Amino acid sequence: MDLLERARAELDKYEHALVRFAVAAKPDGGLELVIELKDGSSGLHVYHAPIHPRDLESPQFSWNFQRYLYDCLHDYIVELFVRTPQTRESRS
Repeated sequence: MDLLERARAELDKYEHALVRFAVAAKPDGGLELVIELKDGSSGLHVYHAPIHPRDLESPQFSWNFQRYLYDCLHDYIVELFVRTPQTRESRS
């Protein structure tokens, strides 16, 4: 099983109500985790996070991947904020 197949097999263990997960090959030969909303009609960005080959080869890959997936999902959801108290636009 190559690294892309291994990453996809691990990702197949996860399903989310709001987002879709995928693993894709990058042009440089690396891999990336892709997270996007299932309802793509909103026009929001798609999250891309690199997956390092040494992580895929680790005996702890399943645990490390779960932590990485959750961290990336957290980052993606936070990036979807439109406004926060720290927003620098003029306030009425």
